[in-house]
Amino acid sequence: MYEAFDIEHLKELIRLHNQPEIEQTIKTCLPADLADLLSDLSEKDQKYFFEILPSDVATKVFEFLDPSTQLEILKLLSASEVSNLLNAIAPDDRTAFLEKLPPKSLNEYLRLLSPPEQSVALKLLGYPENSVGRLMTPDFLAVRKEWSVKQVLDYIRAYGHDSETINLIYVVDEKGKLLDDIKIKEFLFVSPTYKVSDLMDNSFIALNVTDDQEVAVNSFKKNNRGALPVIDSHGILKGIVTIDDVLFVAEEEDTEDIQKIGGVEALEDPYMESPLLLLIRKRAFWLVILFVGELFTASAMAFFEEDIAKAVALALFVPLIISSGGNSGSQASSLIIRALALGEITLRDWWKVMGREIISGLLLGSVLAVIGFIRIGIWTLFTDIYGPHWFLLALTVSLSLIGVVTWGTIMGSMLPLLIKRLGGDPALSSAPFVATLVDVSGIIIYFSIALLILKGIML
Repeated sequence: MYEAFDIEHLKELIRLHNQPEIEQTIKTCLPADLADLLSDLSEKDQKYFFEILPSDVATKVFEFLDPSTQLEILKLLSASEVSNLLNAIAPDDRTAFLEKLPPKSLNEYLRLLSPPEQSVALKLLGYPENSVGRLMTPDFLAVRKEWSVKQVLDYIRAYGHDSETINLIYVVDEKGKLLDDIKIKEFLFVSPTYKVSDLMDNSFIALNVTDDQEVAVNSFKKNNRGALPVIDSHGILKGIVTIDDVLFVAEEEDTEDIQKIGGVEALEDPYMESPLLLLIRKRAFWLVILFVGELFTASAMAFFEEDIAKAVALALFVPLIISSGGNSGSQASSLIIRALALGEITLRDWWKVMGREIISGLLLGSVLAVIGFIRIGIWTLFTDIYGPHWFLLALTVSLSLIGVVTWGTIMGSMLPLLIKRLGGDPALSSAPFVATLVDVSGIIIYFSIALLILKGIML
């Protein structure tokens, strides 16, 4: 039974090289917890601790480590130890590690694999980057439809320990073409004389080796499965993808989307492991793009320079107006990007989305308009900064808020849909990008309304 353990106590045991106590303590520890512990140790303690772990435990712990820590561990081990470890870990976990390596290091580690394992590794690495083929494992159980249930159960007992999972048993023909998948429990509640064909319903869901890994994520979400078979273009069963691998992909996809929404190019490595110059480069591109966009805001301001000179009070509300529009656009953009990612809306829903966002924008803008109007009215009681026409100024600001906020929600909701329609990533319509676009148009809306209301009075 696995139990919670005192991590600081175990660290102290490792520091003191108290092997008997360490071996006793780790018997009740989960491999994932030991992996977290290993990542926190010094290089010297990492080497000591990893080398005294039983080989089967060391393999499981290694599979839970992030690629950078895995590489650090391998550098501490001898060539024979590295060879034993890489040959023992699951093919899909090994692929996840190997595909992160530069070509020179990759070739060095491939040479340490046994011929059969090297062949498996090269096959998996031969699939396109970010494809389901890179994610799958070839360790699965496949049976023939003419087999009896007794034959299947005997086969599972003989070879099941090498399979990634035995929750699902796959039925193939003589060429290896996938015919069906059957839950293990179906074999347990029928007579041993039943044939596999008696349990088949010829209804299954499969991924293709060339599918993008995001397709796998969506398939698991939609179908609530623990594993899915992977076939090639001819329907031949090549491997399976399990939910644990898909969870890591989902986390990476979500992280990438969040970074894009924040106006940053996606990072391939964790923040603390990314070189500083790389972080700067990833952020600089979008900052420059946004800066160039904001230059148009300055141009719009310059266009209304004479009006601003006549009514300086108008300039006082420019930050209020454009920030409100930018904020509403950013909110709408974030909601729509996430809804698209979860499949809650499609491109066909654009008109429904627009209708909802127009209503939302009008109501939200009205709330801000009332607050803005009251604020100007209260300030007028204590100062004459807004002059004798404060009411018209307050009306201008209020109507501008309604217009800009509504425009912001429309822009923020439609831009992700437009980018997706053009074949791009909706996350590119990041909050900063939407805010910049709304800033420029917000200035135009604000001063256009001001000209309509204040022309001949303050302008």
